Amino acid sequence: MLPVKAGILKRLARARELILTPRYAIPILLILSSVIRLLPMRFKYLLGYDPYFHLAYIRYALTHGWVNFFPYAIGPWGIQIHKFHPLGLWMTPAFVYKLLHPLGVSLYNAFRLTPVIFGVLTVVFVYGAILVFYGKREAFLSAFILAVSFGHVFRSMAGYYRGDNYMLFLYSVALFGMALGLAWKPRRWRYERFAFYLIPGLATGLSAFFWQAYYPIFAFVLANAVLLSVGAFLLEKDEKIVDGLIVALSTIIGVFLAEWIGEKFGYGMAGYNRWLGKKLAEELGLHFGILKDAFLLAYLEYAVPLAIGIIIVLLIASHLINGKRRILIIGGLAILVGLVAIRYYPLLENLLNRLFPQSPIAETVRTTKGDWWEAYGAVGFIIPLFLLRFASKRAQLGDFILLGSSLVMVPMALIWTRFLFIGSLSVAILGALGLLALSGELLKVNLKTYAIALVFVILVSGATAYTGIDTTLKVKPIVNDNWARALEYLGNHSGINDVVLTWWDEGHWVTYFANRAPVAQGAPSRWVAKYYLGKISEKSMMSLGVDYVIVSLDAVEKFGAILKTANEKGYVMILLNPEPLPGILAFSEGAYSVVATPGKAWDVRVRIGNTWGIPVKVFVERGTNVTEVPLKEGPTIDAYVYINLNYGYAVLMNEKAFETPLAKLMFTNEYPSSYKPFYSDGGIVKIFHFAHPNVEVTAKNGSIVLKFYNTTGTSLGVYGYLDNGTLIYKKWFNVKDKGEFVLPTDLNGSVVIRYVYVQKKTVLDRGVFRIEDVLSLGRNKQLSYVNKR
Repeated sequence: MLPVKAGILKRLARARELILTPRYAIPILLILSSVIRLLPMRFKYLLGYDPYFHLAYIRYALTHGWVNFFPYAIGPWGIQIHKFHPLGLWMTPAFVYKLLHPLGVSLYNAFRLTPVIFGVLTVVFVYGAILVFYGKREAFLSAFILAVSFGHVFRSMAGYYRGDNYMLFLYSVALFGMALGLAWKPRRWRYERFAFYLIPGLATGLSAFFWQAYYPIFAFVLANAVLLSVGAFLLEKDEKIVDGLIVALSTIIGVFLAEWIGEKFGYGMAGYNRWLGKKLAEELGLHFGILKDAFLLAYLEYAVPLAIGIIIVLLIASHLINGKRRILIIGGLAILVGLVAIRYYPLLENLLNRLFPQSPIAETVRTTKGDWWEAYGAVGFIIPLFLLRFASKRAQLGDFILLGSSLVMVPMALIWTRFLFIGSLSVAILGALGLLALSGELLKVNLKTYAIALVFVILVSGATAYTGIDTTLKVKPIVNDNWARALEYLGNHSGINDVVLTWWDEGHWVTYFANRAPVAQGAPSRWVAKYYLGKISEKSMMSLGVDYVIVSLDAVEKFGAILKTANEKGYVMILLNPEPLPGILAFSEGAYSVVATPGKAWDVRVRIGNTWGIPVKVFVERGTNVTEVPLKEGPTIDAYVYINLNYGYAVLMNEKAFETPLAKLMFTNEYPSSYKPFYSDGGIVKIFHFAHPNVEVTAKNGSIVLKFYNTTGTSLGVYGYLDNGTLIYKKWFNVKDKGEFVLPTDLNGSVVIRYVYVQKKTVLDRGVFRIEDVLSLGRNKQLSYVNKR
């Protein structure tokens, strides 16, 4: 039996070694990471909110060219794309589409595939970097964990398109470049390896092409550079101390490459043409010159000199001190860096808060243990095992490099849930190396403990894979057929210049499905939140040109976020789920319940905690009709109830919440005469037309005509812009008692028009439109878009 067992073990060992060879490991990782990230391809719709804006602009650009002024966002002003993300964020999926279109791939599917491509490439480059740093086992396990961790999957899977996917991919390229530099054996010139250190510099700079918040990659690479030199100093590999210096200097190339990209394709969020960039420059005492990005300026003036100074101290000390005394130097430098950090912590904290402002949204909340587990599974809790590589005195330069980036990435992942994606690379690598370090330590004890360690490695890796795949399978689109139908109806039955008020999350859907400009999108809007709570006047709505108001079940579910955004309290609105009770309608959620028995007079009871009572009013929706039902008499409590028979849910409110526009429009037939029902699906999405002195933009006989409904306006302001946002035309016209106004032809070459319709000093309506769109609408009756879905 023993020879048989030995033979089996040998075959298993050979099979393992075969799988771990790059020839087989890379295809396995490619297939595994691709399959997991392609799971959302089974859905009809994209995931989340932001991807819809990105696809809408790409679709528009493929028809109109890479125009800067996009009128179907941020009503009534439009958005200048160059002041949002760099163009690379949208050009890349367009390039993928053009590449795959001959194979029959639509724009919609090319867009969905793009994040998968770069997510899978990140896994491959991590494999290559760790292979060069360590070996086959470490490389395969690190890449495997990254491939299956939901922390990385969720922003690199089909249908969820975000810019940080590009940044992390480019960082994996930078890591690969550093690994090649360390491993290179000179052939003709002693310092040939320095050429590879151009890769991290180029990677940092290129990241400016894809994402407005690309800046963390500079921190990662600079931390790698400093820790590389620290490691070389401690390990007495003095010749490699200078490697860290070269890596740090290479990021200066990245700075100027990022500046060049910013000038050509749009600056990041700290650019000179952004409010944030101007504010940071003012607070940090920076002056825009050759560099027009406040972060790049601060990085070049503060971070790089500090890093280079530390490395130069190590270079000098390496000629003076040997042995364990070198630890004292590192300790001293650590204290110095700590003191500098304490001294400038308020400044650093302010910078981080400016770059990544806190908002009442899921992405900017503190990471919980549950979030950590969902993102990383079991491997997320064993990353301290990585320190065994230092305790066992087996540390090598790669360990220090990886420790450097993890000192930035892991704290980021702990601070905000949105950074769990960025932290996934460090967690995967540290976890894999920690597991293998543990097995290596236990091998020193005996074969039995080593076998136990191997089982532990398999269990942790398997549990991480299960968590990642299971979580990915549970991901579903938020948008649905109800929203698509409603917004497409809005787009087909509204004016090209009409402005839509909806919760900011849904704003990107309005841009995509309706081709209309929402008041808010992409970031929480206190104005919209206050509107839903009744804190905004109709005069203010006219001032923003609002034509349509959307209320929805989605907004009801986010009522807590609405309150936080508006900074208001005292409102109660709770969504209740149905309970299966025969003969009656029952709904509950936690300490709240509603029980209703229909009849001539409905018998409705409400439970709030341990208190039962009769609500003041009850509204019931069946079909698209909302009616107030009569109630049996009895003592009432501060409760108002809406029951939806179409979709089987109820909403419980107190009086303060019931009196809000959100509740009146969504749950009742009691709303002001200025609101006209426009569309309803009976309980998911409802759209109201806000009647006010409105301007309709249309085309007639090759001219653009502005028609006035309710001709109470006295003046019309017309503002003409070039595509780059430069105002080149401004003129006011007397339109008192006029029903329409023909736009002049002498607009100095304007391509985008903003208008404001006023009665003396009161704004009645605003809007924005691109001239060619209106003329095209006049020719074709309706704008056509390529590959809408």
